[in-house]
Amino acid sequence: MVAINPTAHKFLSYAPFILVLIDLRYEGVNGGKDGGVENHLEMGKKLLAAGQLADALSHFHAAVDGDPKNYMAYYRRATVYLAMGKSKSALPDLSKVIELKPDFTSARLQRGNLLLKHGKLDEAESDFKKVLKSNPSSREEQEAQSQLKKSDEIQRLVAQARSDFNRNEFGSAASHLDIIIDTCTWDADSREMRAECFIQLGEMGKAVSDLKAASKLKSDNTQAFYKLSTIYYNLGDHEMSLNEVRECLKLDPDHKQCFGHYKQVKKLNKQIQTAEELIQQQKYSDAVSKYESVMKTEPNVPQFILNAKERICHCLSKDQQTAEAISICSEVLSLDPQNVNALKDRAEAYLQDDQYEEAIKDFESAKEHSENDHQIKEGLERAQRLLKQSQKRDYYKILGVKRTAQKKEILKAYRKLAQQWHPDNFQNTEEKKKAEKKFIDIAQAKEVLTNPEMRSKFDQGEDPMDPESQQGGGHHHHFHGGWDNFHGFNPFGSGPFNFKFNYN
Repeated sequence: MVAINPTAHKFLSYAPFILVLIDLRYEGVNGGKDGGVENHLEMGKKLLAAGQLADALSHFHAAVDGDPKNYMAYYRRATVYLAMGKSKSALPDLSKVIELKPDFTSARLQRGNLLLKHGKLDEAESDFKKVLKSNPSSREEQEAQSQLKKSDEIQRLVAQARSDFNRNEFGSAASHLDIIIDTCTWDADSREMRAECFIQLGEMGKAVSDLKAASKLKSDNTQAFYKLSTIYYNLGDHEMSLNEVRECLKLDPDHKQCFGHYKQVKKLNKQIQTAEELIQQQKYSDAVSKYESVMKTEPNVPQFILNAKERICHCLSKDQQTAEAISICSEVLSLDPQNVNALKDRAEAYLQDDQYEEAIKDFESAKEHSENDHQIKEGLERAQRLLKQSQKRDYYKILGVKRTAQKKEILKAYRKLAQQWHPDNFQNTEEKKKAEKKFIDIAQAKEVLTNPEMRSKFDQGEDPMDPESQQGGGHHHHFHGGWDNFHGFNPFGSGPFNFKFNYN
């Protein structure tokens, strides 16, 4: 008992063909002469019915080898090829069947159908006409007449499509080719013509789909691979372009167009890979130089220029070259307003430049186009906290330093301001009070910005000196009682703040 395999469903469309094969009581086969051939045919038939195609094919191979003049062995093997989607292999077997048994109507009808699918219209029509002259069954006659009528219609559409194509009426030609390909599914020439129509119409995704099919339908189709490579190249996809041009050179290592194109894509691919490696190593300045080289290598493809500028925008933002980052990111966004990466990088640059409202706008725009991006969500929340913080107390502004300032710069600014605003420098009561507040702010700013942990909290939008912004309690670094707390100790010595001035 042979188990039924789910693969059997794959060839249900060939059911009438298979039923003819199984039920047929064929004559002219010398079954008794070779029992081995009979056994292979019988076993293959059972495996075919069960959907075990590879095993069935092995038995039919053996039957053909055992008796090369047994038309039924070829016919059954053709059935398996069709069930496996290998129409190219099925055609020679069906032709052999017809050669051995010219009145085998089912084989001729099946071959006509395959020829029609391959776009070989004249050959298909010849088979359908012969079926109609060979005393067919009513089902075969009906099918042959229907397919003959369809073939005539396709012939008319092919002539119209070619005429439209030659007049550069690519939309009309593509519409005719849609109907042709619906019937002639395996016709490589029609797919290549439609792909060219799509290229001219700027519908590159559809062109790629047709060319990929054509590269499989026609062996040694170097031109399809070359066109695929150039399309991907013009779309800025250097990796896919390289893959396709390599396929072309596998088929013909001396192909002039493919070899010339290969050298250009390979050079560009290498530069981009190197630039990305430098970004991974956080060597942003070197990565910028490498992407500038990319733009020199390929100045004529807009997508490569845009991609390079997008990555330069990223590098400058990461390298905290704020003004340059904002400029190049804005250039990218003027060409591609929905570029999420450029929006995120410009937002980060705006944050570095204390332009919180602009950063919020960019993060919100990015969120519209990429709702589930965790980086955008985190960045937006951080920008909103920093905006709120800036409306209260900004330690960077108190000391007059940038957010990117190093500890040495912070201490230098602190010493200068602490000396300037020390309350002992002021005699007027009001001025002294103002100086006391200013001095405390300066001291707190120095405390926060020279402590890596506290500075990190502040940079995330949390004020380590403000009890209200602290979460979960713990030790808070803040003053109580204002300037009075300083009385009794040297503010430039020990205490909650360690103020040391070195006059050199």
